[in-house]
This record gives sequence, C-alpha cells and structure tokens, in this order.
Amino acid sequence: MKQVLYNRLLETTTLLYIVLDSERRVITWNLEFIARKDEVIGLPLSEVLSLWKTTEASIFVQAKYDERMFVFFESAYSECDETLYIGVETNELNSILRENEELKSLTGELDAIIENSYDAIYITDKDGFTLKTNSAIERITGIPQEYYLGKNVQALMKRGILQNSVTHKVLEHKRTISLVQKNYTGNETLLTGSPVYNDEGEIIKVVTNIRDLSDLYELQSELVKVNKLNDQYKKELNRLKNKADVTKGIITKSEAMKRIYDTAKRIANIDATILILGETGVGKDVLANYIHDNSYRVKQGEIIKVNCGAIPGELLESELFGYEEGAFTGASRKGKEGMFELADKGTIFLDEIGELPLHLQVKLLRVIQEGEIQRIGGTKPKKIDIRIITATNRNLKQMVQLGEFREDLYYRLNVIPLQIPPIRERKDDILPLIHLFLGEMNEKYNLQKELDYSLKDFFLTYNWPGNIRELSNLIERLVVTTREEIITVDKLPSEYLTSNDYGSSSLISLKEAVELAEKKVITLAAERYSSTYDMAEALGSSQSTIVRKLKKYNINLNNRS
Repeated sequence: MKQVLYNRLLETTTLLYIVLDSERRVITWNLEFIARKDEVIGLPLSEVLSLWKTTEASIFVQAKYDERMFVFFESAYSECDETLYIGVETNELNSILRENEELKSLTGELDAIIENSYDAIYITDKDGFTLKTNSAIERITGIPQEYYLGKNVQALMKRGILQNSVTHKVLEHKRTISLVQKNYTGNETLLTGSPVYNDEGEIIKVVTNIRDLSDLYELQSELVKVNKLNDQYKKELNRLKNKADVTKGIITKSEAMKRIYDTAKRIANIDATILILGETGVGKDVLANYIHDNSYRVKQGEIIKVNCGAIPGELLESELFGYEEGAFTGASRKGKEGMFELADKGTIFLDEIGELPLHLQVKLLRVIQEGEIQRIGGTKPKKIDIRIITATNRNLKQMVQLGEFREDLYYRLNVIPLQIPPIRERKDDILPLIHLFLGEMNEKYNLQKELDYSLKDFFLTYNWPGNIRELSNLIERLVVTTREEIITVDKLPSEYLTSNDYGSSSLISLKEAVELAEKKVITLAAERYSSTYDMAEALGSSQSTIVRKLKKYNINLNNRS
C-alpha cells in the first residue's frame, strides 16, 4: 500500500523531487530543465548538481545548479534503501544565506569582544537570570564563569556571592546605575548596570560592567608616593626648623619633653646624681644615654647599665661590686670586676633602683659619699670616678615612709630629679614617635608600610599603659603581620579594640565604626564556635559571608577538638 502511494506521489506532484539510493546516486527525478531522467539515472548526484549541502541546524538541504538555487527536504515516504527529497526553486535563498552568514559573523565578533573585555561583562534577562558572561568575571570574583550561567542574581545574593544587585536597581529605576561593593574575594569592584530596551520601550536585558578597583588603588598608591616625594623639601625644612625635636631617636615635640631634655643637656657635665622617674616604658634609659652622650665622660668611659630588678639579690652584690679570688665557693680564681669598676671614668645607670635590697643600699651610699667600692672578699677599698644615674617607676618617697628604702640614700639619689610624663600626657609626641618607629621597622624588614589616618587617630586617643615601649612593639607587630601596604585600624589586635584604654572622643566615619563593631562581633564568635556554619547560624548570616569576613579581618577560627 505504501509503495502505491509513493508511486502516485511521484506521478502527481507539481513539486520538484529527487530520489537517491544509499550511495547518493540518482534513481529518478523530475528536474527535466536540467537533464532528462534517463540521462541522470545511476549518476552520483555530485556530478549533476554543483551544490548539495545538508546543514546540522536545519532539516533542509541546499542545492544549486549553475546560478539557480533550490531547497529540498527529506520526505516521510522514503524507503530504507532509497530517499525521496521534495523541493522548490527559490530565488531568495542566496540573500537568506548571505544574511545568515553575516549574522553568524556579527555574533562571533560580539562574542569575541565580550570575551576579550578586561572588565567582566554580565548579562541578565528582565527577571534577573544570567544569560551570558565572560572569563574576566572569574579573574575578578574568583568564581568560575560557568557557575553564574542560568542562575538568578537573587540566589547569588543569598549565597553571599553578591552583596547587592545592580540588576534589580536598574529594573527599579529604569536607568543606568553604578555602585561599589566588595566581591567574594574581598576586593572592591565598581558595578555599572545599563538597561536594554525593545521597540516597545520595555527592558528586556540588563548589561552589567564589573571593574576591579584594586588596579585603580595601586595607581592611586603610586600617585600618593609621588606626591610624598614632592613634599620632601617641605618636610626637610620643617625638620631643619625643629631639629631639636628628633635627635638620635629622641622625640621632644611636646613642651614637657623639651624642658626635660633641655635640663638634661645643661646638667650633663655636672657630676651630681640624677634620679629619673616615670612609668614603665616612658624612655628612662634613653634619657640616661642622652645625658652620658652629651657629657665629657663619653670620651673617657662607657655607660654601664644594670637592671636591679632583673638580677637575683644574692647575685646582685657580686655583679655590682665584683669579688676577689676565692671570695666564695664557685668564684673565679682570678676574681671579677664589678659593674662599678667597669664604669670607671664613665657613667653607671642603675635602673629599677627601688628593687635594690636594703643591705646593698648601704654599700651604694658609701660609693656616692666616698667615691670608692670594695669587692666581696676584699680588704682594701678602691677609688672610682663615675657618674651615677638611677631610675625607677616606683614612689621612693612612699617606700622611705614604709621602711623599704633608706631615707639617706633617697636624698643622695634625688639631687637632680627628672620626671618623664607618660605619652598619654604628651600627645604632641605620639605622631613623631609613630613616624620614627614606622621608619625604623620599614628599614629593618625592608618594607614600605604606611598607616591609615584612622589608625593614627586611634594611636592619638589610646591611653598607652605601656607607653613608648608598647607603641613601638605594636607598630612592629602591625608592620610584620599586615599583608597590605596601608595598615588600617581593623588590623589592630582584638585586645586593643575591646580595651578600656581606648578613650576616643573624636568622630570616625560610619564605615569605620561598622567595621570595628563587625570585627569585634566576629572575633567573639570565632572564639566561641568551632565551625563557620555554627558562626553563620548564630550571627544570622551565610557561611560564605562568614568565611569572607574571617579572611578580611585576618581572624583565625578557634578549632576545638
């Protein structure tokens, strides 16, 4: 029955047809205007027609003879060993094919332009579903290009990959929108979304350009360095005008320190005993060095430093006064010079003098009054010529009243008292100290670190219970542990952000305040929970956001077993 219908179709159709066998040889056709049927039967089709092209994306076959174009399609009546093609001649096929090739070329060029853009290109439909993006998005965001395709921006926000959706803002305001936000890796990016309209004025797509601002910040940093070079002459003039402010690592910007060091310079060649008072870390040893370096003794002897609180009482006497041969069990056969003898013609600096035991206070009093010492086990005193400078952070007068320090020794030591105020009482010295220590640490570790203005503001308002020593140690810690060239306030150790010694009365930006609070909360959560999932649940956030924040603030998770 099928064969009958097949034969009837060939006899009655007004359309063009070609029947081919399995090897594409002509069985029959009705293209008599090209050649009679009996002339082509058994010939390969390629010897008859100049083109017979089957396209993968279409069910149609393109055919050509001379300049005449035809379109055929495979008929459902085809048998297993022969194939029937039904077609028509079309004069418009050439123009359609040309337009198709031009469209393919334009599409390829557009894809190449999008793909080779240094900025990331992100295209969504009007519902926010991702249609297309380029490989630059992986470089900028750290997330593979394929991950975005087909996903809605709302879902990406829920997963913490995006903070804000510029697509939604474009659809809401129906205009180009730009915003700055931090991406998944923590880098700041500039997003600019632009709407695409159809002929009816409806938004059908949103094209977003994503630019990594880290390159811009690097250029900005280079510009800052160039501007700093331009400021060097001005700074050099300021240093020349205030050359007494910084001398061999000594900062005397404040009026209080200028008075102290002015006094120290005037008494440097007077051999009266000096008592330096002040809290721990204010620079008492630095002042002692300054006095010795500005005295005539610097050419005759050295300055010998002894920390009376660091040496056990039973050993301190032998360290200070020395001992003779065989003075006690274990003593050197040759005996040993004490610190007082080593300081002869020079200066001895007795730090933590308040820790000196009472029995040694008597011997020190004799050194001051008689100008002589006697070694342990010795029988004859020895004259010495030394300058004595002492220092303490304790209240010696109160110790005298409590019977812990000899009154006669106190008055002998307190001939010229110099009280160094803590740095919280001399704010003018803090910034010069910061610049001094930062320069020393950069040179020591071969770095070029700088401090953000907000961090300097913190330094100016912090109470510094450890004084200069604490400031120096903190700057060294920040320089060594911070990866970025610009050190910001959020890089401070957590104990400083939660300390009661931070009494800032100055305003900071809302962004800085938020970051300080955020770091504090995340630090507390990291100490309490052992996984980022637990932290995210406790803080009402996504796990990916918690991971990003831990990386941003350099916080280590407390992994408890």
